[in-house]
Amino acid sequence: MRILFVGDSMTIGAAGDHTWRYRMWQHLTRTLPDGSPHIVGPRTALHEGSHAYADADFPAHARAHLAGWGEGWLHMARVVRETVAAHRPDTLLVSLGLIDLGFYTDPEQTLANVESFWAEARAADPLLRGVVLPVIPNIRAATDPSFAAACARFNTLLAKALADLSEPRSPLLLASVPPDWSLERDTYDGTHPSAEGEHRMAAAFADALHQAWAVGGPYRVAPSD
Repeated sequence: MRILFVGDSMTIGAAGDHTWRYRMWQHLTRTLPDGSPHIVGPRTALHEGSHAYADADFPAHARAHLAGWGEGWLHMARVVRETVAAHRPDTLLVSLGLIDLGFYTDPEQTLANVESFWAEARAADPLLRGVVLPVIPNIRAATDPSFAAACARFNTLLAKALADLSEPRSPLLLASVPPDWSLERDTYDGTHPSAEGEHRMAAAFADALHQAWAVGGPYRVAPSD
Protein backbone atom coordinates (compact mmCIF):
# COMPACT_ATOMS: atom_id res chain seq x y z
CA MET A 1 0.00 0.00 0.00
CA ARG A 2 1.44 3.33 -1.11
CA ILE A 3 -0.19 6.36 0.54
CA LEU A 4 0.02 10.02 -0.42
CA PHE A 5 -1.23 12.56 2.12
CA VAL A 6 -2.63 15.69 0.44
CA GLY A 7 -3.65 18.74 2.42
CA ASP A 8 -3.24 22.28 3.64
CA SER A 9 -1.88 23.67 6.92
CA MET A 10 -3.83 21.16 8.98
CA THR A 11 -1.97 18.36 7.21
CA ILE A 12 1.53 19.76 6.82
CA GLY A 13 1.64 20.88 10.47
CA ALA A 14 3.98 23.34 12.18
CA ALA A 15 7.13 22.94 14.28
CA GLY A 16 6.37 20.92 17.40
CA ASP A 17 3.34 19.12 15.95
CA HIS A 18 3.04 15.37 15.65
CA THR A 19 0.56 15.85 12.72
CA TRP A 20 -2.35 13.58 11.88
CA ARG A 21 -0.08 12.07 9.23
CA TYR A 22 2.09 10.74 12.03
CA ARG A 23 -0.94 9.38 13.89
CA MET A 24 -2.11 7.67 10.70
CA TRP A 25 1.31 6.15 10.07
CA GLN A 26 1.35 4.80 13.63
CA HIS A 27 -2.12 3.33 13.21
CA LEU A 28 -1.38 1.59 9.92
CA THR A 29 1.96 0.30 11.20
CA ARG A 30 0.07 -1.35 14.05
CA THR A 31 -2.82 -2.72 12.00
CA LEU A 32 -1.61 -3.64 8.51
CA PRO A 33 -0.78 -7.34 8.30
CA ASP A 34 2.48 -6.66 6.44
CA GLY A 35 3.59 -3.85 8.74
CA SER A 36 4.38 -0.26 7.93
CA PRO A 37 2.77 1.30 4.85
CA HIS A 38 4.80 3.03 2.16
CA ILE A 39 4.24 6.77 2.63
CA VAL A 40 5.18 8.67 -0.51
CA GLY A 41 5.31 12.26 -1.73
CA PRO A 42 7.63 15.08 -2.79
CA ARG A 43 7.78 16.95 0.54
CA THR A 44 8.79 15.97 4.07
CA ALA A 45 8.99 19.23 6.04
CA LEU A 46 6.58 20.99 8.33
CA HIS A 47 5.57 24.63 7.81
CA GLU A 48 8.42 26.99 6.90
CA GLY A 49 10.73 24.07 6.17
CA SER A 50 10.97 22.92 9.76
CA HIS A 51 11.76 19.29 10.52
CA ALA A 52 11.06 19.68 14.25
CA TYR A 53 8.38 17.01 14.54
CA ALA A 54 7.19 16.36 18.09
CA ASP A 55 8.56 12.81 17.80
CA ALA A 56 12.11 13.02 16.52
CA ASP A 57 11.95 9.28 15.85
CA PHE A 58 9.25 9.73 13.20
CA PRO A 59 11.13 8.01 10.34
CA ALA A 60 12.20 10.22 7.45
CA HIS A 61 10.66 7.83 4.92
CA ALA A 62 7.26 8.14 6.64
CA ARG A 63 7.22 11.96 6.66
CA ALA A 64 6.49 12.28 2.92
CA HIS A 65 3.44 14.25 1.81
CA LEU A 66 1.94 16.72 -0.64
CA ALA A 67 0.69 19.41 1.72
CA GLY A 68 1.29 23.12 2.05
CA TRP A 69 0.37 26.02 4.30
CA GLY A 70 -2.17 28.13 2.41
CA GLU A 71 -2.65 25.57 -0.37
CA GLY A 72 -5.99 24.10 -1.40
CA TRP A 73 -7.74 22.15 -4.15
CA LEU A 74 -6.88 25.04 -6.48
CA HIS A 75 -3.14 24.55 -5.95
CA MET A 76 -3.01 20.78 -5.65
CA ALA A 77 -4.92 20.25 -8.90
CA ARG A 78 -1.93 21.81 -10.66
CA VAL A 79 0.67 19.43 -9.22
CA VAL A 80 -1.10 16.17 -8.46
CA ARG A 81 -0.55 14.59 -11.88
CA GLU A 82 3.22 14.98 -11.75
CA THR A 83 3.27 13.89 -8.11
CA VAL A 84 1.30 10.71 -8.76
CA ALA A 85 3.42 9.91 -11.81
CA ALA A 86 6.67 10.39 -9.90
CA HIS A 87 5.77 8.76 -6.57
CA ARG A 88 3.22 6.13 -7.64
CA PRO A 89 0.76 6.16 -4.73
CA ASP A 90 -2.22 3.83 -4.95
CA THR A 91 -4.23 5.60 -2.23
CA LEU A 92 -4.69 9.34 -1.64
CA LEU A 93 -5.82 10.66 1.75
CA VAL A 94 -7.01 14.22 1.15
CA SER A 95 -7.95 17.02 3.56
CA LEU A 96 -8.60 20.22 1.60
CA GLY A 97 -11.23 22.91 1.14
CA LEU A 98 -11.04 25.30 4.06
CA ILE A 99 -8.32 27.46 2.54
CA ASP A 100 -10.09 27.52 -0.83
CA LEU A 101 -13.36 28.76 0.64
CA GLY A 102 -11.59 31.15 2.96
CA PHE A 103 -9.43 32.92 0.40
CA TYR A 104 -9.82 31.78 -3.19
CA THR A 105 -13.09 30.27 -4.43
CA ASP A 106 -16.78 29.88 -3.66
CA PRO A 107 -18.30 26.39 -3.19
CA GLU A 108 -19.04 25.83 -6.86
CA GLN A 109 -15.60 27.02 -7.98
CA THR A 110 -13.99 24.86 -5.31
CA LEU A 111 -15.95 21.87 -6.56
CA ALA A 112 -14.63 22.51 -10.08
CA ASN A 113 -11.12 22.28 -8.67
CA VAL A 114 -12.01 19.02 -6.90
CA GLU A 115 -13.09 17.59 -10.25
CA SER A 116 -9.93 18.90 -11.93
CA PHE A 117 -7.80 17.38 -9.16
CA TRP A 118 -9.19 13.90 -9.69
CA ALA A 119 -9.03 14.18 -13.47
CA GLU A 120 -5.35 15.13 -13.22
CA ALA A 121 -4.59 12.42 -10.66
CA ARG A 122 -6.28 9.75 -12.77
CA ALA A 123 -4.44 10.94 -15.87
CA ALA A 124 -1.30 9.69 -14.10
CA ASP A 125 -2.95 6.55 -12.69
CA PRO A 126 -6.49 5.52 -13.66
CA LEU A 127 -6.58 2.99 -10.80
CA LEU A 128 -6.05 5.43 -7.93
CA ARG A 129 -8.38 5.27 -4.97
CA GLY A 130 -8.94 8.03 -2.47
CA VAL A 131 -10.51 9.12 0.79
CA VAL A 132 -11.52 12.76 1.20
CA LEU A 133 -12.33 14.55 4.46
CA PRO A 134 -15.01 17.26 4.27
CA VAL A 135 -14.29 20.73 5.61
CA ILE A 136 -14.38 20.33 9.38
CA PRO A 137 -15.61 22.93 11.90
CA ASN A 138 -13.35 25.94 12.38
CA ILE A 139 -13.30 29.27 14.19
CA ARG A 140 -14.25 31.37 11.17
CA ALA A 141 -17.34 29.28 10.52
CA ALA A 142 -18.25 29.59 14.19
CA THR A 143 -18.22 33.38 14.00
CA ASP A 144 -19.21 34.07 10.37
CA PRO A 145 -22.62 32.67 9.34
CA SER A 146 -22.02 33.28 5.64
CA PHE A 147 -18.76 31.36 5.74
CA ALA A 148 -20.42 28.55 7.71
CA ALA A 149 -23.07 28.37 4.97
CA ALA A 150 -20.35 28.20 2.29
CA CYS A 151 -18.64 25.33 4.12
CA ALA A 152 -21.93 23.45 4.47
CA ARG A 153 -22.76 24.06 0.81
CA PHE A 154 -19.37 22.80 -0.33
CA ASN A 155 -19.58 19.68 1.82
CA THR A 156 -22.94 18.84 0.25
CA LEU A 157 -21.54 19.35 -3.24
CA LEU A 158 -18.43 17.35 -2.36
CA ALA A 159 -20.41 14.34 -1.18
CA LYS A 160 -22.42 14.21 -4.41
CA ALA A 161 -19.37 14.76 -6.60
CA LEU A 162 -17.36 11.97 -5.00
CA ALA A 163 -20.28 9.59 -5.40
CA ASP A 164 -20.55 10.56 -9.07
CA LEU A 165 -16.80 10.41 -9.71
CA SER A 166 -16.21 7.12 -7.94
CA GLU A 167 -15.58 4.17 -10.25
CA PRO A 168 -15.18 0.45 -9.53
CA ARG A 169 -11.56 0.62 -10.69
CA SER A 170 -10.93 3.96 -8.95
CA PRO A 171 -13.18 4.25 -5.89
CA LEU A 172 -13.51 7.51 -3.96
CA LEU A 173 -14.76 7.72 -0.38
CA LEU A 174 -16.03 10.59 1.71
CA ALA A 175 -14.78 10.30 5.28
CA SER A 176 -17.02 11.39 8.12
CA VAL A 177 -16.41 14.64 9.94
CA PRO A 178 -15.04 13.65 13.36
CA PRO A 179 -18.07 13.52 15.67
CA ASP A 180 -18.44 16.22 18.29
CA TRP A 181 -15.42 18.12 16.96
CA SER A 182 -14.59 20.76 19.56
CA LEU A 183 -12.63 23.88 18.72
CA GLU A 184 -11.44 24.06 22.32
CA ARG A 185 -10.34 20.43 22.66
CA ASP A 186 -9.46 19.45 19.09
CA THR A 187 -7.62 22.59 17.91
CA TYR A 188 -5.01 24.85 19.43
CA ASP A 189 -6.16 28.01 17.64
CA GLY A 190 -9.64 27.31 16.35
CA THR A 191 -8.41 25.68 13.14
CA HIS A 192 -5.23 23.63 13.43
CA PRO A 193 -5.48 20.29 15.24
CA SER A 194 -4.25 19.73 18.76
CA ALA A 195 -2.93 16.29 19.70
CA GLU A 196 -6.53 15.19 20.31
CA GLY A 197 -7.59 16.66 16.99
CA GLU A 198 -4.76 14.87 15.18
CA HIS A 199 -6.04 11.57 16.53
CA ARG A 200 -9.60 12.38 15.52
CA MET A 201 -8.61 13.38 11.98
CA ALA A 202 -6.54 10.21 11.61
CA ALA A 203 -9.46 8.18 12.94
CA ALA A 204 -11.78 9.60 10.28
CA PHE A 205 -9.49 8.32 7.54
CA ALA A 206 -8.65 5.07 9.29
CA ASP A 207 -12.27 4.16 9.89
CA ALA A 208 -13.20 4.93 6.26
CA LEU A 209 -10.39 2.72 4.98
CA HIS A 210 -11.29 -0.11 7.32
CA GLN A 211 -15.05 -0.01 6.82
CA ALA A 212 -14.99 0.31 3.02
CA TRP A 213 -11.91 -1.64 2.00
CA ALA A 214 -10.92 -3.68 5.09
CA VAL A 215 -7.61 -1.80 5.30
CA GLY A 216 -6.02 -1.79 8.74
CA GLY A 217 -8.46 -1.87 11.62
CA PRO A 218 -10.65 0.40 13.74
CA TYR A 219 -8.70 3.36 15.04
CA ARG A 220 -7.40 2.98 18.57
CA VAL A 221 -5.12 5.28 20.54
CA ALA A 222 -2.27 3.23 21.94
CA PRO A 223 -1.10 4.01 25.52
CA SER A 224 2.24 5.23 24.14
CA ASP A 225 0.42 7.84 22.04
